[in-house]
Amino acid sequence: MFDLQKELKNLPDAPGVYIMHDKSDGIIYVGKAKSLKNRVRQYFQSSKNHGAKVRLMVSNIAWFEYILTDSEIEALVLECNLIKKHRPYYNIKLKDDKHFPYIKITMNKQYPKLTVTRTMLNDGARYFGPYTGMSTVRNTLDIIKRIFLIPSCKRRFPEDIGKGRPCLNYQIHKCIAPCTGNVTEQDYKNMFVDIGKFLEGSHDALIEQLTADMQTASDAMEFERAAGYRDKILAIREIQQRQKIVSDKRANQDIAAFVCYDNKAFVEMFFVRGGRVTGRQSLRMDSVAELTNSEIMSGFLTQYYTDATSLPNELILQYEADDAEVIGEWLSGKNGRKVTITVPKRGDKLDIVKLVEKNAKHAIEEYKLYMLKKQADANVLGKLAEYLGIANPPKRIEAYDISNTSGKENVGAMVVFTDALPDSAENRKFRIKTVEGQDDYASMSEVIERRFRHAKREEYAISVGELDASKAKFSKLPNLILLDGGKGHVAAISAVMIRLGLDIPLYGMVKNDKHQFRGLTDGEKEVRLPSNSAAYSLVGNISEQVHKAAISYHINLRGKKGIASELANIEGIGETRRKMLIKHFKSMEAISTASEADLTAAGLDKRSAANVFEYFRQ
Repeated sequence: MFDLQKELKNLPDAPGVYIMHDKSDGIIYVGKAKSLKNRVRQYFQSSKNHGAKVRLMVSNIAWFEYILTDSEIEALVLECNLIKKHRPYYNIKLKDDKHFPYIKITMNKQYPKLTVTRTMLNDGARYFGPYTGMSTVRNTLDIIKRIFLIPSCKRRFPEDIGKGRPCLNYQIHKCIAPCTGNVTEQDYKNMFVDIGKFLEGSHDALIEQLTADMQTASDAMEFERAAGYRDKILAIREIQQRQKIVSDKRANQDIAAFVCYDNKAFVEMFFVRGGRVTGRQSLRMDSVAELTNSEIMSGFLTQYYTDATSLPNELILQYEADDAEVIGEWLSGKNGRKVTITVPKRGDKLDIVKLVEKNAKHAIEEYKLYMLKKQADANVLGKLAEYLGIANPPKRIEAYDISNTSGKENVGAMVVFTDALPDSAENRKFRIKTVEGQDDYASMSEVIERRFRHAKREEYAISVGELDASKAKFSKLPNLILLDGGKGHVAAISAVMIRLGLDIPLYGMVKNDKHQFRGLTDGEKEVRLPSNSAAYSLVGNISEQVHKAAISYHINLRGKKGIASELANIEGIGETRRKMLIKHFKSMEAISTASEADLTAAGLDKRSAANVFEYFRQ
């Protein structure tokens, strides 16, 4: 048994990290302290000085543990890593960068490549970002391709050097064509070193180097090579002219400001390299209502810079951060050179902070519009409930579909919409275990039974303290179930629901002869939603999403038996048309979810397009 008072007395007066657990041993909070004894004891003293959030957290603490460190900096780093790993419920949460894209250069390879990724790995490659969205990444890549003339084909180097003729891009001077063998391995690597400098924002240093290279090539009377360097210099200078100048000191700075609204901190970051704004990023932190501005800033910095690949020389902040000195030492250690933390009170730096803050306020306005849309969507749910004659708007809708090919690789998909919006984190996949051959009713029955038996098991585990509710995957029950099918599907699943003792509105999504959503059936009568209504659009979207999810999972399970061999099963699709479809759509998933109009646009006649469309709908 954990003896709280005894453990509190034994806490050391030393730096470290403390970890709070609930009764199911889940980690609910991670914190750092200069003195573990003083910090941890504060939680269990008089609660009148605590906010509601802290009081609630303390009421859920069953036991705690701690890890001693040699310094506050070590405690800070360990705290960051533990928060990132466990995502404790009561820690403030930065909407992390896993959703943001990075540009990756595989400098550890013999012939580097440029790719886009949303996951950073410790694989020896260089990562640049995160970027605010794919449009920014695409624009950046387009600029890089224009300046550095890197290959955009699928040839692999050095394997494909000397194989075949160079493509059109080489003829129109849009690629240096390493495939010809005229580019040395070292020159190729140097080009990607230059790309790295460009992405870091070191434009002046890059221009200086390219100017020297141009002069060397000119002295050697390699005028075509010198012209290539000249064109790169001109392109980089053109980009510099477009960027807002914020400093005359060629400074490398990150500027951070935030504004709080609705228990959230909307954080805006500006990145200044070479005295120019080279990028920006909008982020959000949740559960900040009871925190001071200094605590919010500290929490943001420690979470944001844990995985940062590019650090500035100076960090300019809107507010002082808790433990600013420790954070500064930590960042300097990561950077390999001193990182200065500044909170300006006047002058140009304060002006840029106010500009960043202005952008954070704009993010709040966008959030308000998003919330208004959610309210409008809630009204949609009210109308849907009215059309169906159910008592309450269905806040959580679950839709189900089955996919197979001639009874093989049977799978089911569950797609969830919460407050009329897709909730992909709640989606689930099922591999059919008990049904052989093509029997959609039996397959759908298995999926529904497994889904709700999972829920019952989780409810019991939560009630006896064996499972943390936040880790349950099936315990949330729907207010409305939609099936991809008609009266037969509804009848089969109604029997399952009765057997499980569940009373949840259940409807089938009926389709017309073109496989488009037509109406909903309860097994006896069909409800036609007004075709111009938001409710009709919502259910039509749900129908498309669940169908696409089932097909995608089915295709993934089939493995790569080959797109061409799969298409060979379709009447009227010969080798020429197969090649045409593969070239246009690139993947089986894209072909399988394409509309007849999409297929026609790819070059098929109407009859062939209809055959392909019908094949994947069957």
